[in-house]
Amino acid sequence: MRRVLSHGSFLRFYLLLGLALCVVFFIALGGRSFIEQVRREDYREQLAALPMSLMTQQLASVPIDERETLLGDFSEQLGMQLVLRDMNDAQLGYFERSRIERGAVLVAEEPWQLRQRLPTANTSGELWVLEATFDAWSERQWQGSMVLLGEWLADMPEDERLAALAELRPGSWPLSLLNALPDDLTTEQQFQLTLGGVITRLVTDKLSITLLYQLPNASGGADQWLQAGPISRGDTLPLNLHLPLLVALMVVLSLIIYLIMRSIESRMARLELAATRIASGRLETRVKVESGDFLGRLGMAFNGMANQVQSLLRGQQEMIRAVSHELRTPVARIRFAVQMVEDMTDQPAIQHQLQGIDADIAELDELVDEILTYARLGGETVNGAELEMALVECRSMAERVIDTLAPLHSGQTLTLAPGPDIELLAEPRYLQRALQNLVGNACRYGKSQVVIRLWDEPRLVRIDVEDDGPGIPFDARADIFKPFARLDDSRARSSGGYGLGLSIVQKIMAGHGGSVTVDSSPALGGARFTLLIPRRDSPV
Repeated sequence: MRRVLSHGSFLRFYLLLGLALCVVFFIALGGRSFIEQVRREDYREQLAALPMSLMTQQLASVPIDERETLLGDFSEQLGMQLVLRDMNDAQLGYFERSRIERGAVLVAEEPWQLRQRLPTANTSGELWVLEATFDAWSERQWQGSMVLLGEWLADMPEDERLAALAELRPGSWPLSLLNALPDDLTTEQQFQLTLGGVITRLVTDKLSITLLYQLPNASGGADQWLQAGPISRGDTLPLNLHLPLLVALMVVLSLIIYLIMRSIESRMARLELAATRIASGRLETRVKVESGDFLGRLGMAFNGMANQVQSLLRGQQEMIRAVSHELRTPVARIRFAVQMVEDMTDQPAIQHQLQGIDADIAELDELVDEILTYARLGGETVNGAELEMALVECRSMAERVIDTLAPLHSGQTLTLAPGPDIELLAEPRYLQRALQNLVGNACRYGKSQVVIRLWDEPRLVRIDVEDDGPGIPFDARADIFKPFARLDDSRARSSGGYGLGLSIVQKIMAGHGGSVTVDSSPALGGARFTLLIPRRDSPV
């Protein structure tokens, strides 16, 4: 996770994922509230179905002038305020009216309000709605409903009671008639039943109840008992129980997604590292393919691309090397021929021309040497060859470069700034070649002074080469490291050089894992080239 936060490769994805999980969490909370509301409405409708169906059936079966008396009896027995209204006066919405016309019970809470239409229309064609209002569903409504149902069943023949229950059962309480009492009733409960009471029993799971009532037996026949249940108590799971469950679910889901994405990120990081290494010149780098999924296929395509690039560059380097070698033979022949012509004539004009030709041949020979060096450095990069490192004493190396170039540039003052001795693990020959190219470049384009400065820094060694020449324009500093690049000012072709020296320096630095930069010299006013070579023996 530290790498994610420091480099930020997948940070945006993780933030979006966290935001998505938060949205899912709040949607789950809203869904939980909606589901609980639906459960409560369904439970209330189930509770209200039995007493409302009984009352509407009995009200519909009596004349209109007797309904008020019957409403009073129901109200006293069930603890409800009962009103019979015309449907047009019931203030029903479109959907409520549609439901109540289909015979459904409308339930509202706080306070409870139950509404159901009577099964049949009156003689004038009007539809009546029974409206019941009470504070909350309690033991009185349980027991009153059982007594109301029991008295209704007791008034009909025994052989019709089961059919009557079947008509009430859909959408209502589970109802059954017992011809014998359950064995687990206590003596006190049995006595209470004989007195016309209602027994409420908790089922073993504690989430439902059963009600038991003895039917009145005025005819002297066999006793029967009405049983309702088991009926769910309709308890809502509290939020303080739901919330930890949702949080735990989100945490587990987040952890699983993170582990999956962490694996993908790790493999993508390896692919990114391989691409970075290839971009830095280590063309032998390949990606380890561990599976055949989309990342595995991407790795195989990446390796194929790297093989193709390395093969093309290897062929190019081999061609350059071969051409450069082949150029040496005709150059040697031309030089030999020129020397023979020099020996055959003493005319000053011809000798002057031959000396010019000999100088051009020397430049051509030097150019071939530069091309071979450039190709050799490129070939080592393409083939993945490691440089042969050794301990280099940088101050001694700089002194050798000055001793080599000072006689060739008598008009320049080459100086090594004072400082401590610095040792560095590097390829001695190539590092000296890079420094020599920079110093030679400064000697050609400087006016009178070239200074080498050595800096020992914690993780790298810095070598500055400064001159007092015209400097390099800012917009041209990136282009001068390209092969055969030249400037149009004082660093033109007439000043010498072939445009490969700085390219060779850049390749040498890339092979050491370092870099070369150019800016303006604050001390001399000309150009300042800087070599940055990391310490390979320093802690990473």
